[in-house]
Amino acid sequence: MAGGGYRDYFKVLELERGADADAVKKAFRRLARQYHPDVNPGDASAEARFKEISEAYEVLSDPEKRQRYEQFGQYWNQAGAPQGAGADVDFGRYGNFDDFVNDLLGRFGGPAGFGSGGFPGAATQGVNLDAEANLKVSFAEAFRGCERSLQVNQERVQVRIPPGVRSGSRLRLKGKGNLQPSSGRRGDLYLNIQLENHPVWSIDGDLMRAELPLSPDEAILGGELVVPTPDGEAIVTVPAGISSGRSLRLKGKGWPLREGRGDLLLTIQLQLPGELSTEERRLYEQLRQVRQNLNLNPRAQLLTTSSL
Repeated sequence: MAGGGYRDYFKVLELERGADADAVKKAFRRLARQYHPDVNPGDASAEARFKEISEAYEVLSDPEKRQRYEQFGQYWNQAGAPQGAGADVDFGRYGNFDDFVNDLLGRFGGPAGFGSGGFPGAATQGVNLDAEANLKVSFAEAFRGCERSLQVNQERVQVRIPPGVRSGSRLRLKGKGNLQPSSGRRGDLYLNIQLENHPVWSIDGDLMRAELPLSPDEAILGGELVVPTPDGEAIVTVPAGISSGRSLRLKGKGWPLREGRGDLLLTIQLQLPGELSTEERRLYEQLRQVRQNLNLNPRAQLLTTSSL
């Protein structure tokens, strides 16, 4: 996330303070559609606004980041996690990943710390020289895989993050842990992966999920629609009369697995219109008249079975 000056993220998303998670999500979707670079090609101001909106959503949609933001205001990104090995590290505090690792190594001070003297007088066996820390990666980095360059005790180390890594995964850097100078023995460094939230995609077991908004006419009439996938756009066939809450499955379009790819589930979300145009209102009134003439009551079954 960009490390610029303080921003009022609620104002960025055009929200009142105290807005709940659902309001934050809806505001982001509305503004992201309005200012997306694909909708405003060549418009630098729209692109900057889109980045600002994305940054605000990243903070306000994460309960931990939002709590610090609401508590500490402009200093929220400096009011980070507890200082200690294995603590949840906020990358927003660092200019780059090397800065993070250097700071992290300093936190292991004391007898068992990196570059320390180990446990004076202790036998080599039975001494735990391993160390660990949490490492946050973006959704895109976890999906595609990436490499990170770390500087550990004056040594630069390349860490490969494989595609499909998830929160809770552990990466082992062999021989990069705590040092016991008396024996020259060195433990391993374990990086615990924490996957950052994404405004669209989520992971559910081996499935990847997202919501698919449909207008009333699209849900009623069905047809072919262009939808987003992690690999780009795809065409799906929406059955006529599909209801909100149903899901469309795109096989092999989801999260990377050890063998191949999982499935992508797009859950239908009926997107009701806000303000109607004169023409839209006229057509909806005609539709209501037709339904009443045919004596079609959507609550008919409820009325006949609700008596106790």
